[in-house]
This record gives sequence, C-alpha cells and structure tokens, in this order.
Amino acid sequence: MNTHNTNSFLSQWFGDLWQVFVNELKRIFTDSGVILIFFVAGLAYPVIYNMMYYKNVVTEVPVAVVDMSGSPESRELVFRWNATQEVQVTHTCANMAQAEQLLKDQKVHGILYIPADYAAILNTGMETAHLSLYCDMSSLLYMKNVYLSANMVVLDKMQHVQVDRYEAMNIGSQMSWALVEAVQYEAVNMFNPTGGYGSFLIPAVLVLILHQTLFFGIAMLCGTAREENKEIFLLPGRRRRTSVYRIVTGRTLAYFVIYMAIGSFDLLLVPIIFNLPHLANPWDVIQFMIPFLLSTILFSIFLGSFQRERETGMVTMLFTSLIFLFISGVSWISENMDSVWINVAKLLPSTWGIHGYIHMQSMGASLSTTAYEYKALWVLTFLYMALCVISLSIRAHLYNEDLKKEDAERREKVRLLLHERRQKLAERQQKFFSRHHTSGNAEV
Repeated sequence: MNTHNTNSFLSQWFGDLWQVFVNELKRIFTDSGVILIFFVAGLAYPVIYNMMYYKNVVTEVPVAVVDMSGSPESRELVFRWNATQEVQVTHTCANMAQAEQLLKDQKVHGILYIPADYAAILNTGMETAHLSLYCDMSSLLYMKNVYLSANMVVLDKMQHVQVDRYEAMNIGSQMSWALVEAVQYEAVNMFNPTGGYGSFLIPAVLVLILHQTLFFGIAMLCGTAREENKEIFLLPGRRRRTSVYRIVTGRTLAYFVIYMAIGSFDLLLVPIIFNLPHLANPWDVIQFMIPFLLSTILFSIFLGSFQRERETGMVTMLFTSLIFLFISGVSWISENMDSVWINVAKLLPSTWGIHGYIHMQSMGASLSTTAYEYKALWVLTFLYMALCVISLSIRAHLYNEDLKKEDAERREKVRLLLHERRQKLAERQQKFFSRHHTSGNAEV
C-alpha cells in the first residue's frame, strides 16, 4: 500500500513538473519579445561586441612633434618614437600653437615638445634634459599608447646616454651596460599577451550578456502573466498549495535547457571564433555554467515575481548592466569600493560567474582551482531557490484566498438572486390568490 502511494505521488509529482516545463516552453516560444531577447540578443550580442573589438589592439595613433632643437639627437628621438607600433608621427609643427590646434581638431592625439636646449644638455651632461608630452585624455586607449610609447623610447635613450658617459670615462662597453642594467629582465603580459582591450573586456561581457538576457526575458514573462491576470505558475485544483517546488523546478528547467545551448555558444565557441583567450577545459566550463545558469534563473524568477507589468524590468533595470560590470571587480579593484557595493556584488550571480570564467578561460585555471566561485554560485542557487519558493508560496496563498473570496461573493450573489426570485414568486402568488378571491366574491 505504501509502495503504491509512493509511486502514485512520484507519478503525480513528475507529471506536474512536466506540465509546468512544457507550459513554460510554450510561453517562451510564443512570445516574440522573449524570443528576441533570448535568441537574438543572447546569440548576436557576443558576435557584435567581438566584431567591434576585433582589432583588439590600437596601433599607429596619430601624433605631432614640436622639435625646437632641430638637432641630430632630437631627430633620432623622433625617429625612434615613430618606429614604435603604438604611434605614428603624422605632423611636425613649428610651434605649440599649431600642435594644439591639431589636438583640438582631433587630427592628432598626442604632442611631443622638444625644447631648444635638448641636445646641448645631453652633450654637456651637467643637467637633466626635459621633454613635454601632451596626451588626449578623452580616450583611455589613445592616452595609453602615446604615454607608454614615449616612456619606452625615453627610457631606452636614457640607457644609451648613460652607457656613452661610462664609456667616455674609459669603462668598457660590457661593464657600462652592466652598470646601467644590473639586473636584466623581460616583460611578459600575463594572461593577455597582446595587451588588447578586447581580450581584457570581452570575457566578462560574455558572462554578463547571459546574465542580463536571462533576467530581462524572465522578467518580461512574469510581467506578462501579471498583466493578463493568469496565474500560470499554479497547478489546477487541490494541488495549488503543494505545487510550489515543482513549479519552480519546472520553470527553471525550461530556461536552463535553452540557455545551456546559448551559453555553450557564447562561452565556448565565441572565444575560439574570435581568437580570445580560451585556455580552459571545455568540460570545466560546462560544469561551471550549471550553477551559474541555475542561480541566475532563480535570481530572475525571484525578482520577476514582484513585477506587475511587462516592461517594468526593461525600464527599471536596464541601467544595471554597467553597474553589474563595474562592481564585479573587473574594471575596478574591489578593495577600493565601498563595502555596500562589495556586499551587493556578492549577491549577484554575474559577479562570481565573471571571475570564475576569467580564471578558467583567460588564466587557464581548472574547476578545482576555481572552487571558491563555484561553491559561491551553488550557495546563491539554493538561496534564490528558497526565496522563490517562499515568494510563490505567499502568492499561491493569496491567490487561493482571492478564489475563496470570489466563491463566497458568487455564492452570496446566487443566494440574493434566489431570495429575490422567491420574493417575486411570492408576490405573484399573493396577487393571484387575491385576484381569485375577489372574483369569487363577485360571483356570489
């Protein structure tokens, strides 16, 4: 008997789960707005962003030179600066006024001013030669190229000047270089060999695209249900109060199945197609995606349950995309943020997803060495699962109370209607008997 009841319960449970799962898929594929967000935005945005940053590295930034020295030493400096891949000397100006006008017109993004006494100071060796560098601060990448290229050229020139002075003191060439560079080193850009902006930014953006498209799509579906007054998250009849777990599970599975495919394309294929860092084991990335997608889905369902209109999520939460990217700690150091923002970031699945994905894809970490982020995502999954169950339980209770009130009002209307009809019938009977009694008296 117990076995029969258990089998019956499991059959009912999985039947309800399948019903919710299928209904949710139908709602997704019959809503053009959700299809646009899930499939068009979820698949097209990673491609568009990578096409925008396909060049990855900014090179040959146009710059101007104001050479007041006109000496071989200054021409050599300009030649070495122009030889770097970061900048290209496109204008040689007679004075600073011309160079400043070019900078205002955005024809150049940097100015190198060489004073008239540059060569004389270098040759005498009694003073320090000074150069003036002006950078276009309206663009970080332009400023970075101009500043770093000029800095490298000047440092290289300083080394040669020091070696020349040591050699003038009858110190051998080998010994002179040993004095100038006591410890030889080779700079290596860890985890981003090209130093490209796209290689730095796009991995974080890919994770955020998955997070935000899921959130906006689920919020839109929740708002639509409330607008149409369809409590689609409830099962019919007596199972309304006990169906919350299977409702949450069924809806979550519907989104999870779709986004495992979309996420695999965004996080595994896009880095290979556009030659982004892809050092991780694909199986590790897939395992990491499981808690990330589950926590994001449940986070979205929980917040979406408070929406009453279809457009509320897009209107009120669209600005959060940049905020989520900033507080994740990718573009700014988390330790320099206020503790409030740090705590908010810890509640977002995107924060842990971005860090874990970058660790694996860009740094080559395994899933075991990314265990901290992996466990944090599972904690968020169970947290938002509990919040979803509580939220939907409250709504189910309120919904059932509303049904009881509607039933009571309906019964009261029926009772009043029957009472009114009985009164009318009684009045008609009274009139009939009264009329019959009067006619009978008249015959007598």
